[in-house]
Amino acid sequence: MNKMNCAPECLPSSTNCSFLSGDCCTYTSGTLTCGTTGNLFREMIPSTRSILIKIAEVIGPNVVIFVVMVIAFLIWRRKKAKALRDHNLEALVTSRRYSYKEIKKITKSFTEVVGRGGFGTVYKGSLRNGRKVAVKILKDSKGNCKEFINEVASMSQTSHVNIVSLLGFCYDEGSKRAIVYEFLENGSLDNSLGLGVSTLYEIALGVARGLEYLHYGCKKRIVHFDIKPQNVLLDENLRPKVADFGLAKLWEKQESILSLLDTRGTMGYIAPELFSRMYGNVSHKSDVYSYGMLVLEMIGERNKERVENADSNHSSAYFPDWIYKDLDNGDYLKLYGDELTQEEGDLVKKMILVGLWCIQFCPSDRPSMNRVVEMMEGSLDSLNPPPKPLLHMPMQSIAESSQLSDIAESSQLSDIAESSQLSDIAESSQPSKESSIYSEV
Repeated sequence: MNKMNCAPECLPSSTNCSFLSGDCCTYTSGTLTCGTTGNLFREMIPSTRSILIKIAEVIGPNVVIFVVMVIAFLIWRRKKAKALRDHNLEALVTSRRYSYKEIKKITKSFTEVVGRGGFGTVYKGSLRNGRKVAVKILKDSKGNCKEFINEVASMSQTSHVNIVSLLGFCYDEGSKRAIVYEFLENGSLDNSLGLGVSTLYEIALGVARGLEYLHYGCKKRIVHFDIKPQNVLLDENLRPKVADFGLAKLWEKQESILSLLDTRGTMGYIAPELFSRMYGNVSHKSDVYSYGMLVLEMIGERNKERVENADSNHSSAYFPDWIYKDLDNGDYLKLYGDELTQEEGDLVKKMILVGLWCIQFCPSDRPSMNRVVEMMEGSLDSLNPPPKPLLHMPMQSIAESSQLSDIAESSQLSDIAESSQLSDIAESSQPSKESSIYSEV
């Protein structure tokens, strides 16, 4: 066979044809056929699909191995992070760690509810030795890891007669998290109505001592950020204990300023600087403001009816204004009628003066909790009336105030809130209808 002999065979064909290695070869549909009879041999020419298949056969296993390695790494890193969290948590906490099964047994399958809060439900329980305990089960715990660590870490570093004692915690697999602390028979302050002036004074003094300890008595300063009646518990002797450290911040004592981000609280007790830095820096003085609001509410100068009437009438009087008027006119005792002794009347006036000092708008004008304790323990004659804070401001609606509260949790707070009027802050100082206590003492 030569090229001349191959030509006649190629001419009738519409296929590609060539002389190759002494044979006449034709190429049709990916098949190369050589030989005059077409049966000498056939050699397949790879198509695009077959090439891709071969590439997949080579690369496929490597891709699978790579994906498996990535998944294994992510699982390992997640387990390592969890183990690190567990290690850090246990390093911070000296209290006992319970399993969720043990927690369920302690609470008798969560039969007796004694309270509900923003982060969970509190149940009454009993330990093996018969001691009564309160067990807080965090709701939606997958999103509350930060609050859980805050509360457990804060409580584990405290030991004070006016701070609730941590007895244990649960940090099981998944979202099972709980805090076990001492059970206080008389519940929270907001449920204790009809207490006498002397008792209210001792409670206010005890809360002040507890906050003083948090700010100055621990290895790290603890700022509570949510001082309100619901977070003050009373034992069988009506001795107060500060509770619920879900929003607490731990920071070095030499640090004087906290970040504005992630700082929250309860409307009616939030310090102005938590809305905007134009009122000052966030610090332990924010707790002082909340304490002042608590004290004024305890002795009746911040009662619900008065605030509602002022708001419904669109009054321009910011509520400390009427407190000053009550002091000037001697009307601060009218809620008590003629039942008070001279000593009790002096206690009421002292608590009003201390409360007014604590709610000064500028944090630097507020006393430290050390000074607050001194003022509460000292004589009435040693107290001077504080300067009047921002008076005669137009009131805004509760809805507008709530909007500002939502803004306060965003990173753009400073830019937005600084352009708002002072009236927004005035409304934020009004107690909510649900949290107001002692409106009739």
